[in-house]
Amino acid sequence: MKQSLNALALMFFSIFSCKGYGNLSVDEFEKRLAEDPSVQLIDVRTPEEYAEGHLALAVNIDWKAAGFLEMAEKQLRKEDPVFVYCRSGRRSAEAAKALQKRGYAVSNLLGGYLAWTEAGKPLAKYELERFLTDGGLPVDITLIKHGSLEIRYKGLSIQVDPVAEYGKHTDYATEFPKADYILVTHEHPDHLEDATIATLTGEKTRLILNQKSRDMIGRGEVIGNGESCVFPEDIILEAVPAYNTTPGREKFHPKGNGNGYVLTMDGLRIYIAGDTEDVPQMAGLTDIDVAFLPVNQPFTMTPEQCISAAKVIRPKVLIPYHYSKTDISGIPAALEGIDVRIRQMQ
Repeated sequence: MKQSLNALALMFFSIFSCKGYGNLSVDEFEKRLAEDPSVQLIDVRTPEEYAEGHLALAVNIDWKAAGFLEMAEKQLRKEDPVFVYCRSGRRSAEAAKALQKRGYAVSNLLGGYLAWTEAGKPLAKYELERFLTDGGLPVDITLIKHGSLEIRYKGLSIQVDPVAEYGKHTDYATEFPKADYILVTHEHPDHLEDATIATLTGEKTRLILNQKSRDMIGRGEVIGNGESCVFPEDIILEAVPAYNTTPGREKFHPKGNGNGYVLTMDGLRIYIAGDTEDVPQMAGLTDIDVAFLPVNQPFTMTPEQCISAAKVIRPKVLIPYHYSKTDISGIPAALEGIDVRIRQMQ
């Protein structure tokens, strides 16, 4: 009898959460996440708590931060369910009620992060940024490390410069699905790793790279500066120049070899610069929503060059990456009107 009542209660919460706000147990929360790819997962803890560990593919929007609802509405679709959690379930319950009043169908993780970890459920260590396309479709960018990113859109996984053994180890075999597309900017070992590409390659994976990378590993589709292609999922890929201009640095990244990439997805434009300085061709980049610019002197840009490049490109959001030990703390204050996000992308 008791088990029947528990089952009925869980069913009630599951149905209710689809229509407004309700609680889900750890097992039901995990089950629903696995079964429904449209779920939007939100971690409402502080950035410090989030950095220590979080659920995979969770976006961090701090409930206690000013403008929580405004930030949420920039990243969440009302058409799709929202799952929220915090440390113990209290903050997320408050956030869930507030989101429900704004028209979202919300489910709260009962017991929060503590219950999840006590149950031995899996955790993630990578930060994730979510953006919405012109048509309101979510684009999730996982910030893996250094020059390595994963972009998810319409159920696709796009890996950029996947490298397992540079700096901290990344277990691509267990932490990420087989890629639909793999993009390689150039042949340096912190951007090109044959074994990791093999790990991520499935039956339908397309590998796209520059000529020297193709020469090194013997496979893939070559794309050069100024060329473009359209993926069947209505994604436009443009290869743009990435090279050094400072005298004495040309040997690191010679002109005409490496690529930067611009991806356009339903109007959202993402610029991944690769290894480059602030080259003149950046002036031709327009309507960039998100820009990843490298700040790793002497191999790529100095902070001053990054600031100069950002002022030319004028992205809505700038995420410095590939910055190693370079001090990038002064970049946000120098770029008024650009949302500069400092993330763990050394």
